[in-house]
Amino acid sequence: MPTVDEIFDDAVSLPVEERLRLIDTLLETVRPKNPKIDEKWIQVALRRRDELRSGKVKGIPGEEAMEKIRKRLEK
Repeated sequence: MPTVDEIFDDAVSLPVEERLRLIDTLLETVRPKNPKIDEKWIQVALRRRDELRSGKVKGIPGEEAMEKIRKRLEK
């Protein structure tokens, strides 16, 4: 049986879409999907999209958002 390190090495060599599919599949084995929670996240995403489109809120570039997150995590 291959080791976790061997499996990891094989996995990181996959194309991005295949890695994402693998991640999703593995997560489902430890945290099954919950349609009620998924629906709530969809509602949040749609509301946020509408707020951006209407100008109610202003988006920030992704790199700027990531930098803010990094700084918060350093505290």
